[in-house]
Amino acid sequence: MPVPLIDTHTHLDFEAFDADRQAVLARSAANGVERIVVLGVHADNWQRVWQLACAEPAVHAALGLHPVFLAQHRPEHLTQLRDWLERLRGDARLCAIGEIGLDFYIADPQPERQQQLLDAQLQLAAEFDLPVLLHVRRAHAAMIATLKHHRLRRSGIVHAFSGSWEEAREYLRLGFKLGLGGAGTWPQAKRMQRVLRQLPLESIVLETDAPDMPPASHPGERNSPEYLAEICQTLADLRGIDSETLARASYRTSCELFGWPDRAG
Repeated sequence: MPVPLIDTHTHLDFEAFDADRQAVLARSAANGVERIVVLGVHADNWQRVWQLACAEPAVHAALGLHPVFLAQHRPEHLTQLRDWLERLRGDARLCAIGEIGLDFYIADPQPERQQQLLDAQLQLAAEFDLPVLLHVRRAHAAMIATLKHHRLRRSGIVHAFSGSWEEAREYLRLGFKLGLGGAGTWPQAKRMQRVLRQLPLESIVLETDAPDMPPASHPGERNSPEYLAEICQTLADLRGIDSETLARASYRTSCELFGWPDRAG
C-alpha cells in the first residue's frame, strides 16, 4: 500500500476551484492524498474555509490574517479571530492558526503594522495551544527574531521555504518544520535544491499552495492537491532518495505537528 500524503498548505476554498472542487478532492484522494489543510487569509473567507472542513472529511481548517491582505484587515478582526478560536476550541477540524506572517515584498508593506498583527496572532497561538502556518517573504531575519521572542510550545510550519541553509537551521532550532512544494521542482530553484539536500528528513513537510505555485510538470496550470505525489517524487529525486521515504517522513512529521494519528506505520 502506498504511503499516504498530507497537503499541509492549500487554498482550496478559492474561486479557482468553484467549478470542480469535488472532482479535485476525488482525484487528490485517488492520488494518495489523505488530508488537506485549507488556510484562511482574511476575515471574509473564514466561514467558507470552515464550511469546507465541515463538509469534507479530508479537509482541515486553519484561520488567520495573511500579511498580503493587510489593507483588508481591521483591528476588530483580531477580536473576531479570537471568537472563532474560542468557539472551535477542541474541534479536531481546526488544526492551526494561519496563514499568518511577514511579507516585506508587497507594495507599502507597513512593517510595523505587519509585526503587530503577527505578534497578536502568535499570542493567540500560545493561548489556544495551536501550531502556526507562516508566510515569510523577504523577512526571514525579522521572523526568526519574532519566533525567538515568542517561543511557541507547538511551533509550526514555514510555508514555501526558499531561504538559505543558515535561515533553515535557525527555524529548525526553534522547532519549526519547512514546507516544500512545487517551487522546488523547477530547474532554476538551485538554492532551494541545495538546501533540500541538507535538511534532515524529519524537518520537511509537503505542500502545494494550490491554486498557486504549480510544479514544473504543470507549467502555467492551476496547482492542485492532486499533484502532491508528483511533487514528492521530484523532490525525492533531487534529494537522491525514493519517494516513499520522503512521503513517509513528511506524513509522520505532519501528523506529529497537527496531533493526528499516524496511519502510515
